[in-house]
Amino acid sequence: MSISLDRQKLEVYKIPEVRDDYDPRDVIIYALGVGAGLHQKIDETALLFEQRLQALPTMALVLGTAGFWPMDPKTGLDWTQILHGEQRLKLFAPIEPAGILAGKTKITDIADKGAGKAAMIRAVKSLETLSGRPIAEAIEIWVVRGAGGFGGQRDLPGEPLPVVPARDPDYEISLPTSLTQAATYRLSGDRNPLHIDAEIAHAAGFDRPILHGLSTMGVAARALIQVCCQSDAALLSEISVRFTAPVYPGETLRTFIWRGEDAENGESLHFQMKVVERDILVIDNGLALIKAADLPAA
Repeated sequence: MSISLDRQKLEVYKIPEVRDDYDPRDVIIYALGVGAGLHQKIDETALLFEQRLQALPTMALVLGTAGFWPMDPKTGLDWTQILHGEQRLKLFAPIEPAGILAGKTKITDIADKGAGKAAMIRAVKSLETLSGRPIAEAIEIWVVRGAGGFGGQRDLPGEPLPVVPARDPDYEISLPTSLTQAATYRLSGDRNPLHIDAEIAHAAGFDRPILHGLSTMGVAARALIQVCCQSDAALLSEISVRFTAPVYPGETLRTFIWRGEDAENGESLHFQMKVVERDILVIDNGLALIKAADLPAA
């Protein structure tokens, strides 16, 4: 029997603030955790070699983050029923290959889809230097299965991510994942057992441990950087996704990309991602912004 979310308990919960002192080793481990270097014909040495290292912009999602904080019993959440629904990221400055950054995360909105249905939680993280210079803002939405029925607004406020254009994509690229990718991604801080323990994965309704949604998002970021940014990671300044299905480590991910209308500070891109082996959509409503760059011919 499902148990509704304890809204009062969650609203008073304080997500720990985190200060991350990271170095090139951490940057490389993160890149490996999102599949960098697996494609035989794509050179991603710059993501893996300390002498000319680039940090992927999506590393901002793990820096200054208190791991999988819904596992804390003080939240009152059943973490085994939580899925990552949506993630947005905006960079105000590139992630350097080493540094010290501080993250502050707070729950901003909670919605109730109804008794026996899902509860929705939105949390916002601000990532700053120790002097207070903004580096990034990350907005995540968690779906808590079967936790509705506590009352309140039915939907989270704000505009939904846009649908992709109703035409053929301008670009596409396929990137592999590795069988150990989830195990590697855990080293960047998200130790949710769902991604490595077969029994817990089965209890949550999956055939086997699934890949972290944010690792899948990292693969999407790499796809955009390869196709649209001339392999310059710093050109990707915003990326947002809606997760629609889980990915299993070892599957191949194909990203479809559409050029959007020119934005004020760059060019917008829409994208989707599918698992090749199962022909299933795993990321939809993808939206990204890249700084001025010469896009390849469609």
